[in-house]
Amino acid sequence: MADFINYVIDDWENILSYSLEHLQLVGIALVIAILIAIPLGIYLTTNDYLAETILQVASIIITIPSIALFGIMIPILSTIGQGIGFLPALIALVLYSQLPIIRNTYTAIQNVDPNIRDAAKGIGMTTFQRLMKVEIPNSMPLIMAGIRTATVLNIGIGAIAAFIGAGGLGVLINSGISRGNDNMIMAGAVFVSILALSADFILKFIQNRITPKGIK
Repeated sequence: MADFINYVIDDWENILSYSLEHLQLVGIALVIAILIAIPLGIYLTTNDYLAETILQVASIIITIPSIALFGIMIPILSTIGQGIGFLPALIALVLYSQLPIIRNTYTAIQNVDPNIRDAAKGIGMTTFQRLMKVEIPNSMPLIMAGIRTATVLNIGIGAIAAFIGAGGLGVLINSGISRGNDNMIMAGAVFVSILALSADFILKFIQNRITPKGIK
């Protein structure tokens, strides 16, 4: 343990740099995933057949091993000179994020109490007003749970993105394996875990702040 602590102290600048790279990759992927998945999940509540198809496709994607998905990206993106590095990793993480966010959004909107919808209609709310003022606020805990799941999942998968040159804390793990350096491997694993726990804690705090008091 003393050797590990000394390694972290000595290599702190590199660890911090890799952590920031990791956060950048996961953060950008998460924002893009949210912008795609939440509107899609809401739309799917109006089309049950399409919802079943989309959810099945998203379920298949999330079962593909990350190394295999990165491998698929390489020849496709090589046509534009981006076969390895940030872009294929970003696309893969966006794809992995879809299922938990779409599924939770779809389920949450579907399960809003019909009586609440009827009350909103009764006071003259439009469909958009009901969505923004009634359905989404009531669905927020489950939607945020999907976002939290996607975030933690992507922080873990993001470590594997180092194998295709995307940077991040996976560089420490990869380098540690190559060099037989247990401290590097442990540092990568520990800081990935710290990022995952910290992100989940922050998102849970945000969830509590934006969820209406009557729904908590």
